[in-house]
Amino acid sequence: MNKIALTEEKETLLIPLFAKAKESRKKHPILIDKKAVEIVNHIDYDFKSLKIPEKTNLLLCLRAKLIDNFVKNFLLEHGQSVALHLGCGLDSRYNRIGNPDVDWYDVDFEEVIEIRKHFFKETGSYHLISSSVTEDKWLEKIPRENKQYLVIAEGLFMYLKEDEIKSLISRLKERIGSYTLIFDAFSVLMAKKVKYQPSIKKTGAKVYWGIDNPEDLTGWGLGIQFIEEQYFTSNEEIKNLDPFTKFMFKIADLFPVTNKAHRLLICRVS
Repeated sequence: MNKIALTEEKETLLIPLFAKAKESRKKHPILIDKKAVEIVNHIDYDFKSLKIPEKTNLLLCLRAKLIDNFVKNFLLEHGQSVALHLGCGLDSRYNRIGNPDVDWYDVDFEEVIEIRKHFFKETGSYHLISSSVTEDKWLEKIPRENKQYLVIAEGLFMYLKEDEIKSLISRLKERIGSYTLIFDAFSVLMAKKVKYQPSIKKTGAKVYWGIDNPEDLTGWGLGIQFIEEQYFTSNEEIKNLDPFTKFMFKIADLFPVTNKAHRLLICRVS
Protein backbone atom coordinates (compact mmCIF):
# COMPACT_ATOMS: atom_id res chain seq x y z
CA MET A 1 0.00 0.00 0.00
CA ASN A 2 1.02 3.62 -0.58
CA LYS A 3 1.18 5.93 2.43
CA ILE A 4 -0.57 9.21 1.67
CA ALA A 5 0.73 12.48 3.10
CA LEU A 6 -1.20 15.48 1.79
CA THR A 7 -2.03 18.78 3.44
CA GLU A 8 -4.95 21.23 3.41
CA GLU A 9 -6.42 21.75 -0.08
CA LYS A 10 -4.40 18.82 -1.46
CA GLU A 11 -6.01 16.47 1.06
CA THR A 12 -9.47 17.50 -0.15
CA LEU A 13 -8.87 15.42 -3.31
CA LEU A 14 -9.45 12.33 -1.16
CA ILE A 15 -13.03 13.41 -0.45
CA PRO A 16 -14.42 13.02 -4.02
CA LEU A 17 -12.18 9.98 -4.56
CA PHE A 18 -13.72 8.12 -1.63
CA ALA A 19 -17.21 9.37 -2.52
CA LYS A 20 -16.95 7.88 -6.03
CA ALA A 21 -15.52 4.61 -4.76
CA LYS A 22 -18.34 4.34 -2.22
CA GLU A 23 -20.98 5.21 -4.83
CA SER A 24 -19.58 2.63 -7.25
CA ARG A 25 -20.34 -0.15 -4.76
CA LYS A 26 -24.05 0.69 -4.58
CA LYS A 27 -26.70 -1.39 -6.34
CA HIS A 28 -27.88 1.59 -8.42
CA PRO A 29 -24.96 4.05 -8.51
CA ILE A 30 -25.03 7.51 -10.06
CA LEU A 31 -21.70 6.68 -11.65
CA ILE A 32 -19.34 3.73 -11.73
CA ASP A 33 -15.68 4.49 -11.19
CA LYS A 34 -13.64 1.28 -11.01
CA LYS A 35 -10.39 3.24 -10.88
CA ALA A 36 -11.57 5.10 -7.75
CA VAL A 37 -12.29 1.75 -6.08
CA GLU A 38 -8.83 0.48 -7.08
CA ILE A 39 -7.06 3.56 -5.73
CA VAL A 40 -8.95 3.56 -2.42
CA ASN A 41 -8.11 -0.13 -1.98
CA HIS A 42 -4.40 0.57 -2.50
CA ILE A 43 -4.00 3.70 -0.40
CA ASP A 44 -3.08 3.52 3.26
CA TYR A 45 -5.38 6.24 4.60
CA ASP A 46 -8.20 6.36 7.13
CA PHE A 47 -10.92 7.56 4.77
CA LYS A 48 -13.55 7.26 7.51
CA SER A 49 -11.76 10.08 9.33
CA LEU A 50 -13.01 12.43 6.60
CA LYS A 51 -16.57 11.97 7.95
CA ILE A 52 -18.17 12.66 4.58
CA PRO A 53 -21.94 13.21 5.04
CA GLU A 54 -24.08 11.10 2.72
CA LYS A 55 -25.54 14.27 1.18
CA THR A 56 -22.04 15.51 0.34
CA ASN A 57 -21.14 12.08 -1.09
CA LEU A 58 -24.20 12.26 -3.34
CA LEU A 59 -23.53 15.83 -4.51
CA LEU A 60 -19.90 15.06 -5.36
CA CYS A 61 -20.96 12.11 -7.47
CA LEU A 62 -23.67 14.16 -9.18
CA ARG A 63 -21.07 16.84 -9.89
CA ALA A 64 -18.72 14.30 -11.46
CA LYS A 65 -21.48 12.69 -13.50
CA LEU A 66 -22.84 15.98 -14.86
CA ILE A 67 -19.35 17.12 -15.86
CA ASP A 68 -18.74 13.72 -17.48
CA ASN A 69 -21.96 14.14 -19.46
CA PHE A 70 -20.98 17.61 -20.63
CA VAL A 71 -17.46 16.52 -21.62
CA LYS A 72 -18.76 13.50 -23.56
CA ASN A 73 -21.25 15.66 -25.47
CA PHE A 74 -18.64 18.35 -26.13
CA LEU A 75 -16.21 15.83 -27.60
CA LEU A 76 -18.91 14.20 -29.72
CA GLU A 77 -19.91 17.58 -31.09
CA HIS A 78 -16.42 18.93 -31.75
CA GLY A 79 -14.43 15.84 -32.66
CA GLN A 80 -10.68 15.98 -32.05
CA SER A 81 -10.19 18.38 -29.14
CA VAL A 82 -7.78 19.30 -26.37
CA ALA A 83 -9.01 18.93 -22.78
CA LEU A 84 -7.28 20.43 -19.74
CA HIS A 85 -8.36 19.00 -16.38
CA LEU A 86 -7.11 21.52 -13.82
CA GLY A 87 -6.66 20.39 -10.24
CA CYS A 88 -7.41 16.84 -11.37
CA GLY A 89 -6.62 15.22 -8.01
CA LEU A 90 -6.99 11.45 -8.30
CA ASP A 91 -10.00 11.66 -10.59
CA SER A 92 -10.20 9.22 -13.51
CA ARG A 93 -12.36 11.27 -15.87
CA TYR A 94 -10.16 10.48 -18.88
CA ASN A 95 -10.86 6.77 -18.29
CA ARG A 96 -14.58 7.32 -17.74
CA ILE A 97 -14.92 9.42 -20.89
CA GLY A 98 -13.17 6.81 -23.03
CA ASN A 99 -12.72 9.02 -26.09
CA PRO A 100 -9.54 8.21 -28.08
CA ASP A 101 -9.77 11.42 -30.13
CA VAL A 102 -9.15 13.81 -27.22
CA ASP A 103 -5.68 15.08 -26.32
CA TRP A 104 -5.97 15.13 -22.51
CA TYR A 105 -3.87 16.95 -19.90
CA ASP A 106 -4.26 16.30 -16.15
CA VAL A 107 -2.71 19.11 -14.08
CA ASP A 108 -2.09 19.18 -10.32
CA PHE A 109 0.56 19.70 -7.63
CA GLU A 110 3.72 17.61 -7.93
CA GLU A 111 2.82 15.56 -4.83
CA VAL A 112 -0.54 14.68 -6.38
CA ILE A 113 0.89 13.76 -9.78
CA GLU A 114 3.47 11.52 -8.12
CA ILE A 115 0.59 9.58 -6.55
CA ARG A 116 -1.27 9.50 -9.88
CA LYS A 117 1.74 7.89 -11.54
CA HIS A 118 1.14 4.76 -9.46
CA PHE A 119 -2.30 4.36 -11.08
CA PHE A 120 -2.25 6.22 -14.42
CA LYS A 121 0.22 5.85 -17.29
CA GLU A 122 0.92 8.56 -19.84
CA THR A 123 0.31 7.81 -23.50
CA GLY A 124 0.46 9.74 -26.74
CA SER A 125 -2.91 11.30 -25.93
CA TYR A 126 -2.90 11.31 -22.13
CA HIS A 127 -0.50 13.59 -20.27
CA LEU A 128 0.37 14.40 -16.64
CA ILE A 129 1.64 17.86 -15.67
CA SER A 130 3.11 18.55 -12.22
CA SER A 131 2.35 22.13 -11.23
CA SER A 132 0.11 24.43 -9.27
CA VAL A 133 -2.36 25.93 -11.75
CA THR A 134 -1.46 29.39 -10.44
CA GLU A 135 2.10 29.07 -11.78
CA ASP A 136 3.05 30.08 -15.32
CA LYS A 137 5.49 27.50 -16.69
CA TRP A 138 3.06 24.57 -17.02
CA LEU A 139 1.11 26.31 -19.78
CA GLU A 140 4.13 26.00 -22.04
CA LYS A 141 3.43 22.24 -22.17
CA ILE A 142 -0.01 22.79 -23.69
CA PRO A 143 0.09 22.72 -27.51
CA ARG A 144 -1.24 25.59 -29.57
CA GLU A 145 -3.39 23.86 -32.16
CA ASN A 146 -6.30 24.67 -34.40
CA LYS A 147 -8.65 22.59 -32.26
CA GLN A 148 -11.45 23.12 -29.80
CA TYR A 149 -10.22 23.50 -26.23
CA LEU A 150 -12.16 22.43 -23.17
CA VAL A 151 -11.01 23.47 -19.68
CA ILE A 152 -12.40 21.58 -16.68
CA ALA A 153 -11.99 23.00 -13.17
CA GLU A 154 -13.81 20.65 -10.80
CA GLY A 155 -13.48 21.38 -7.09
CA LEU A 156 -10.83 24.01 -7.78
CA PHE A 157 -11.95 27.63 -8.04
CA MET A 158 -13.39 27.81 -4.52
CA TYR A 159 -9.89 27.20 -3.14
CA LEU A 160 -8.44 30.11 -5.16
CA LYS A 161 -8.75 33.83 -4.56
CA GLU A 162 -10.67 35.83 -7.16
CA ASP A 163 -7.52 37.51 -8.50
CA GLU A 164 -5.94 34.06 -8.97
CA ILE A 165 -8.97 32.85 -10.92
CA LYS A 166 -8.92 35.93 -13.14
CA SER A 167 -5.20 35.50 -13.78
CA LEU A 168 -5.62 31.82 -14.64
CA ILE A 169 -8.46 32.48 -17.08
CA SER A 170 -6.43 35.27 -18.71
CA ARG A 171 -3.21 33.22 -19.00
CA LEU A 172 -5.13 30.32 -20.53
CA LYS A 173 -6.58 32.68 -23.12
CA GLU A 174 -3.12 34.03 -23.95
CA ARG A 175 -1.80 30.49 -24.47
CA ILE A 176 -4.62 28.64 -26.25
CA GLY A 177 -6.98 31.35 -27.48
CA SER A 178 -10.71 30.70 -27.21
CA TYR A 179 -11.94 27.86 -25.00
CA THR A 180 -14.97 26.46 -23.22
CA LEU A 181 -14.78 26.43 -19.44
CA ILE A 182 -16.82 24.25 -17.09
CA PHE A 183 -16.44 24.54 -13.31
CA ASP A 184 -18.40 24.22 -10.11
CA ALA A 185 -18.96 27.15 -7.81
CA PHE A 186 -20.38 27.88 -4.37
CA SER A 187 -22.67 30.80 -3.67
CA VAL A 188 -21.09 33.52 -1.54
CA LEU A 189 -23.04 32.29 1.50
CA MET A 190 -22.05 28.66 0.93
CA ALA A 191 -18.39 29.64 0.54
CA LYS A 192 -18.56 31.15 4.03
CA LYS A 193 -20.45 28.21 5.58
CA VAL A 194 -18.61 25.25 4.01
CA LYS A 195 -15.67 25.55 6.41
CA TYR A 196 -17.90 24.00 9.07
CA GLN A 197 -18.45 20.83 7.01
CA PRO A 198 -16.75 17.88 8.81
CA SER A 199 -14.60 16.77 5.87
CA ILE A 200 -13.39 20.31 5.14
CA LYS A 201 -12.64 20.88 8.83
CA LYS A 202 -10.64 17.63 8.87
CA THR A 203 -8.38 18.75 6.02
CA GLY A 204 -8.02 22.35 7.20
CA ALA A 205 -8.52 23.61 3.63
CA LYS A 206 -9.55 27.24 3.14
CA VAL A 207 -12.39 28.26 0.82
CA TYR A 208 -11.93 31.75 -0.60
CA TRP A 209 -14.36 32.25 -3.46
CA GLY A 210 -18.05 32.05 -4.22
CA ILE A 211 -20.34 33.74 -6.73
CA ASP A 212 -24.07 34.42 -6.70
CA ASN A 213 -24.76 35.83 -10.17
CA PRO A 214 -22.72 34.14 -12.92
CA GLU A 215 -23.41 37.09 -15.21
CA ASP A 216 -20.92 38.96 -13.03
CA LEU A 217 -18.18 36.97 -14.78
CA THR A 218 -18.76 38.99 -17.95
CA GLY A 219 -17.80 42.12 -16.03
CA TRP A 220 -14.29 40.82 -15.38
CA GLY A 221 -13.19 42.15 -18.77
CA LEU A 222 -11.67 38.82 -19.84
CA GLY A 223 -13.95 38.00 -22.75
CA ILE A 224 -16.08 35.61 -20.68
CA GLN A 225 -19.50 34.73 -22.07
CA PHE A 226 -21.77 32.98 -19.59
CA ILE A 227 -23.58 30.09 -21.29
CA GLU A 228 -25.35 27.87 -18.79
CA GLU A 229 -25.93 27.09 -15.13
CA GLN A 230 -26.63 23.46 -14.15
CA TYR A 231 -28.15 22.68 -10.76
CA PHE A 232 -27.50 19.51 -8.80
CA THR A 233 -31.07 19.76 -7.49
CA SER A 234 -32.68 19.36 -10.93
CA ASN A 235 -31.10 17.08 -13.51
CA GLU A 236 -31.80 13.76 -15.20
CA GLU A 237 -29.30 11.91 -13.02
CA ILE A 238 -31.48 12.15 -9.89
CA LYS A 239 -34.30 10.08 -11.40
CA ASN A 240 -32.93 6.82 -9.97
CA LEU A 241 -32.56 8.12 -6.42
CA ASP A 242 -34.81 6.83 -3.69
CA PRO A 243 -38.21 8.62 -3.39
CA PHE A 244 -37.35 10.53 -0.21
CA THR A 245 -34.05 11.89 -1.60
CA LYS A 246 -35.74 12.90 -4.86
CA PHE A 247 -38.41 14.71 -2.85
CA MET A 248 -35.76 16.60 -0.86
CA PHE A 249 -34.01 17.59 -4.09
CA LYS A 250 -37.29 18.91 -5.51
CA ILE A 251 -37.85 20.99 -2.39
CA ALA A 252 -34.30 22.33 -2.51
CA ASP A 253 -34.75 23.24 -6.18
CA LEU A 254 -37.58 25.62 -5.30
CA PHE A 255 -35.29 28.07 -3.51
CA PRO A 256 -32.29 29.93 -5.01
CA VAL A 257 -30.47 29.84 -1.67
CA THR A 258 -30.31 26.05 -1.93
CA ASN A 259 -30.18 25.31 -5.66
CA LYS A 260 -27.47 27.94 -6.17
CA ALA A 261 -25.49 26.91 -3.09
CA HIS A 262 -23.33 24.63 -5.25
CA ARG A 263 -23.79 24.24 -9.00
CA LEU A 264 -22.02 24.00 -12.34
CA LEU A 265 -21.24 27.02 -14.51
CA ILE A 266 -20.36 26.80 -18.20
CA CYS A 267 -18.72 29.70 -20.03
CA ARG A 268 -17.00 30.55 -23.29
CA VAL A 269 -13.79 32.56 -23.10
CA SER A 270 -12.78 34.35 -26.29
